[in-house]
Amino acid sequence: MASITTPKNEKKPNRKKKVTLLTTAVVLVGGAAFAYWTGTGSGTGTGSTATAVTALTAVQTSTVSNLAPGATAQPLSGNFNNSNSGPVYVATVTASIASVVKAAGAVAGTCDATDYTLVNATMTVDAQVPAGTAQGAWTGATIQFNNKATNQDQCKGATVNLAYAIA
Repeated sequence: MASITTPKNEKKPNRKKKVTLLTTAVVLVGGAAFAYWTGTGSGTGTGSTATAVTALTAVQTSTVSNLAPGATAQPLSGNFNNSNSGPVYVATVTASIASVVKAAGAVAGTCDATDYTLVNATMTVDAQVPAGTAQGAWTGATIQFNNKATNQDQCKGATVNLAYAIA
């Protein structure tokens, strides 16, 4: 019976081969990873935004009365009615004279916006106004009757209608 023996001096796979095999494996795996991360493709998607914001209303809460030549300017202030379901950011409120209505029985002549002065008509709010009635606040403008060199009796009892723009 023949026996097979392994010579004692037979070498195991050499270190150089192991390093070469390991390097080849790393390069192949690295190449696959590079290909994975640099892949191309395409796709689509959709999104939606909230519904439109309903305009806020600036409500004057200050009372202005007895405007007269030489009298002190009177402050304008108020709050907001916000009918939206959530808060709305307000940067400024700007007051303007919409019209002047002469009193019934006033003397003949013109009484108009030139008889009045708004000071600091653009008021900074810079705040979120919560949903609801009488929310937030604005203030800072004043209105004054101008003291012209001409007779202004036609403005006695006149009503000054103000408008407010919100931005």
